[in-house]
Amino acid sequence: MKIRSDSFEHGHRIPPEFAMGAQDGFGGNRNPQLAWNDVPEGTRSFALLCIDTDAPTDAALVGQAGVEIPVAHPRGDFVHWAMVDIPGDVHEIHAGSCSDGIDKRGKAAPHGPAGARQGLNDYTGWFAGDADMAGDYFGYDGPYPPPNDLREHRYFFRVFALDVERLDVADRFTAADVFRAMHGHVLGEASTYGTYSLHLPH
Repeated sequence: MKIRSDSFEHGHRIPPEFAMGAQDGFGGNRNPQLAWNDVPEGTRSFALLCIDTDAPTDAALVGQAGVEIPVAHPRGDFVHWAMVDIPGDVHEIHAGSCSDGIDKRGKAAPHGPAGARQGLNDYTGWFAGDADMAGDYFGYDGPYPPPNDLREHRYFFRVFALDVERLDVADRFTAADVFRAMHGHVLGEASTYGTYSLHLPH
């Protein structure tokens, strides 16, 4: 199975149009176009995840004036998108079809392919203590790496071909729930990644 995007070149920078954060504030926060082919026989649905694998593990360093987060700082995952039950005959997500702009406090019912369900992304936890932004962030919300982070972040878009039409997850699910529910049902996987950074060299 293969996946590609017309919105960014594999391994290259994601345009601010598809990011939550930009140099001058917020980005366009549109979901990028994605398409996949060479689907395994017997595929009944797809799951789609977008994960930043370069998120700093010490949140106290984020945005601190006079502090730069070094490249070697320990990293963890930050989930930007989790979608399941994408019908087996759907092989493309159009740009901006699931997210087009920022919804403060999160999207309650994001658009998506008919029948698909979208889970919570990690901005739900990140903004939990912010009076202006706190809420349930369902669906896609794009890159917003710390501007004081010296590392360029990588955003992996992973599509999984599954042998079930509906994944056994609750309506309020996370990427971790998807990984658990997919176990034993994955027929194939494809991934691509783009990069993003808000750090400006001195």
